[in-house]
Amino acid sequence: METCAGEVIACHGRHLLVEIKPGSILSCVTRSRRSGIACGDRVKVAATGADKGVIETIEPRTSVFHRRDGERTKILAANVNLVVIVFAVVPAPHEDLLDRCLAAAEQSGSEVLLVFNKTDLGDPGMRVAEIAARYLRLGYSVLKLSPRHSIDAFRRALQDRLSVLVGQSGVGKSTLINRLIANAGARAAATSAGNDKGRHTTTHTQLYRLDARSALIDSPGLQLFGLSHLAPADLAFGFVEFRALLGQCRFSNCAHRGEPGCALEHAAKSGAIEHRRLESYRRILATITGKPLHGRLSPASSLP
Repeated sequence: METCAGEVIACHGRHLLVEIKPGSILSCVTRSRRSGIACGDRVKVAATGADKGVIETIEPRTSVFHRRDGERTKILAANVNLVVIVFAVVPAPHEDLLDRCLAAAEQSGSEVLLVFNKTDLGDPGMRVAEIAARYLRLGYSVLKLSPRHSIDAFRRALQDRLSVLVGQSGVGKSTLINRLIANAGARAAATSAGNDKGRHTTTHTQLYRLDARSALIDSPGLQLFGLSHLAPADLAFGFVEFRALLGQCRFSNCAHRGEPGCALEHAAKSGAIEHRRLESYRRILATITGKPLHGRLSPASSLP
């Protein structure tokens, strides 16, 4: 059976949409029950009907952006070179979730853009503005958006790239896509005022073409982001401000959990790195290794 090349543009479980050329899309299944195929994958497809096919092979990937909870791996996007993390005043951002997304993005080798959305809603106490400033100080690009802001700067940031959009439910990802792409059909997320948590409106990953050389993958809203696929050393490397200090601890096997002579502990005490980020690293590390933190952190610091 003759095969043709295509790109996965939507994932609904084992049912996938593959674009084989502009305007020509096949509804495809896979040979095996567990495909591991994601939006952005380049594949070889054998047609089985006028608009149906079966995916035969996956081409080598340049990057994988994924999360893992225990033994379950969820690939959010493949071959992306920009991870766009969206947060907003409402729902209130979880910084640990931001740190987890950043660590996964760093591990994938992709660039990162942080989008502070819904700035028109106000920011009592300037808490979210301070979060944005904190990551800006770490060297990340931060873009502030609201319905009153032009979308042009965001569009320019996505130019000539395959990007993936991630964030908590209700932060406005689908609304941003609708502003970028006319008639995208992405439903705007709604936020429940009663519990300050956005309702899931995007239930599958979907690739949208911005132009012939640029595309954006939307993903379902997140509440958790497991990193059990990362080794402790890879997790530490995913915190960009730690990198210059790695290898400078007294003990070569230092896990940066408060061991004597830990360079990260010393840097946090001196103010060279933020203690909040070190605590975030330690919380994530505890979930990866299964080793508790022995009460080092306050109850308010628990994961969302």
